[in-house]
Amino acid sequence: MSEPRPRFRSICVFCGSRPGSFDEYPRAAKTLGALLGRKGIELIYGGGHVGLMGMVADAALQAGGRVTGVITRALHDKEIAHTGITDLIVVESMHQRKAMMSEKAEAFIALPGGFGTFEELFEVVTWAQLGIHEKPVGLLNVRGYYDPVMQQVDVAIAEGFVRAEHRNLLAITEDPELLLIQMDNYKPVHVPKWLDRTETWTT
Repeated sequence: MSEPRPRFRSICVFCGSRPGSFDEYPRAAKTLGALLGRKGIELIYGGGHVGLMGMVADAALQAGGRVTGVITRALHDKEIAHTGITDLIVVESMHQRKAMMSEKAEAFIALPGGFGTFEELFEVVTWAQLGIHEKPVGLLNVRGYYDPVMQQVDVAIAEGFVRAEHRNLLAITEDPELLLIQMDNYKPVHVPKWLDRTETWTT
């Protein structure tokens, strides 16, 4: 019997090009990739064969899933591209790479990662905040990796830089199955980020 599939047909996964220092990180990447493959959800990702990126892609492929990678020519030429995936798209710039991944994905998940993962994550969250898209964004919170990020979001809310409603732009859990359920139930936040002339911040 096939597993019930969320409403989205493709998910972009942001994650590290390194495996991290703890076994839980590779395990989570493989679990998520296999889950997407079993559910028939296409994996969109950065196209590499290294680190968590390669692990999530390999697991999705092994589970019978479709995997599309988007990579820059410079990274491709450094031989870090995954040549065994369903579709590998080579673009000229990081801007094109992120734009194409966003266009192809119906939702986003961030696994643990470094600066690149943070940058990709916050860009798609900002686009949701601005109403550019209404796609769900999830954090797979392995080992509490994203706890400090959410703490910083709470600081930004408390100090008047983010609306409290916009915290709901992010689903977060350490359980991949539960994360997909949360994202499937996501309701877009239709609150403008700016204050109008009659509003003041309250804490």
